[in-house]
Amino acid sequence: MVTALSLGLPADLEGWLYGSGLEIVLYILGGMLTARFISYVGSRITARIDSNYQHSDALVRTEAAKHRHALAQVITWVAVTLVYVLVTIEVLRRFGFAASGLVAPAAVLGAALGFGAQRVVQDILAGFFIITERQYGFGDVVQIAVTGSAEDAEGTVEDVTLRVTRVRSVDGEVITVPNGQIVKVINLSKDWARAVVDVPIPSSADLNRVNEILRSVGREAFEDPQIRPLLLDEPTVMGVESIEVDVVNVRLVARTLPGKQFHVGRDLRVRVAAALRPEGISVSPDLSTAGVAPESASSDRGDER
Repeated sequence: MVTALSLGLPADLEGWLYGSGLEIVLYILGGMLTARFISYVGSRITARIDSNYQHSDALVRTEAAKHRHALAQVITWVAVTLVYVLVTIEVLRRFGFAASGLVAPAAVLGAALGFGAQRVVQDILAGFFIITERQYGFGDVVQIAVTGSAEDAEGTVEDVTLRVTRVRSVDGEVITVPNGQIVKVINLSKDWARAVVDVPIPSSADLNRVNEILRSVGREAFEDPQIRPLLLDEPTVMGVESIEVDVVNVRLVARTLPGKQFHVGRDLRVRVAAALRPEGISVSPDLSTAGVAPESASSDRGDER
């Protein structure tokens, strides 16, 4: 068997290779395998959470399931980071750097990083409060106002970590937002939502008759077995919302399951247009683009997904 000494290496180097060198390799391999195992377990947990939802009769995810999914992702990320940090410390010790001797350099490095990595620390702290306060979770439909951006990040939350939030827009784009740059979040799928349909009616039309037709549309929608599971109560006619030169906007409101306000709003607009046409009431062309204003328990919007 050929040894390191037979290759002309010094005896002390041979001893280091068979001692500390071998331990370094084992630590690195062990750290990589442990990190892979933690990631595998984390992915299995999140997959099971998703599977429980997909194989259940629930139409929407529960708030507890959203929180568990986000929490599993955060714990996995923290555990993997901790493994890499511990492995790095042990490897440095094998190279002759004592842990006590690293205190002073670490303090200097920490001070330097404190000025250069303030945003990273801010992102992690903001992510911590997002998770603990359950502001939103995996699968929520959100609108996020970002510092320095004129446009909000809108879409479905696909990933929440301590540092970033990833949102997929309706166009399929993945938007990554650092948690520390989030100014305001509108959660459109928490607890319940509201579909608001503004029906533009000519000012010459009989508004009393229009209100009767819209109430009838609401009753029929509430009794329809296809749309009924998405509604929390019967759609309500709120009356005249605004008056313009030739158009009067009459508002129809429906409280829905979280995230289902867009589907319900589209269905109601089809029913409204079909119900008004036989009555000879012409609907403004704006109805085709009239907004369905999704509203959670504390939000109100006028655009549609």
